[in-house]
This record gives sequence, C-alpha cells and structure tokens, in this order.
Amino acid sequence: MVRQLIDILESIEGDYSQYRRLEEFGQIVDRIMGSAKSLAVMIPSHKAVLESIGLYGELCKAVSYKASQVDNNPELYNIVVALLLDATEMLEEMVERSENEELDMRRYLTSAFIDRLKWIDQRFPSNLRGSVAIEGLLKALGV
Repeated sequence: MVRQLIDILESIEGDYSQYRRLEEFGQIVDRIMGSAKSLAVMIPSHKAVLESIGLYGELCKAVSYKASQVDNNPELYNIVVALLLDATEMLEEMVERSENEELDMRRYLTSAFIDRLKWIDQRFPSNLRGSVAIEGLLKALGV
C-alpha cells in the first residue's frame, strides 16, 4: 500500500489539476492507519510501534484530505505533495523497521519536518473538513 501512495504522489507531482487525488491518497493511508491501530490491540509486544505508525498515518491523512479541498492555491499544492512524498518515504521506513525494533519518532519527526507541517497547516483555510487537528496529532506523537 505504501508503494501505491508513492505512485499517486509521483503521478500528480507538479500537476495542480490533480489536487482531488490527494483524497485518494488519504483513503489509502487511512487503511494503513486503521490496520496499524488494530494490530496494536492484537499484538501487545508491538503496541507502541504500531500506535506510532497509526498516528503518523493519521497525520498524513489529515494533510492530504485538507489539501484535496484547496482548489485555488497551486503553490500550496506543490508544497503539500513534496511534504507527503517525504512523509510517505518515512512511513515506508517505519513499517519496514517495525518488526525488528522500537521506533524513535524523533528520527521521523525532525524539527524541519515539523516546521514544514505547521507552516502548511497554517495556510489551510479554517473552514476545511477534517476530523482531526494536525496540532493535536503532533502532541499525541510526543511533539
């Protein structure tokens, strides 16, 4: 599924007319999020790792859903797609490492990444649908 996410982002990169496909990205990352959260309940030995992956996926979903509703800002679109490409590559690494080790979220949530994320979040119009605040997800991840 992570490969699907990367394929979507690479195919829409630089093509603002495809901004609605960010919702498709959000639907797929939602499956990863849900699976990780379900597995966290079923595999107590990996609970912390799987919960972190679930929250990180939820963060990607929130950004993609909000961006899929912005129909008048190609510059923001390009910045969001670039951020999501980076985030998806990090998500892929998290999933690959999850079987063998604990995840240090500081490795994935660098100050530069967090700054980019907050900058993007501030540019989203306040009337966008989105069930979760990005700031709240960052707090849940320990940021």
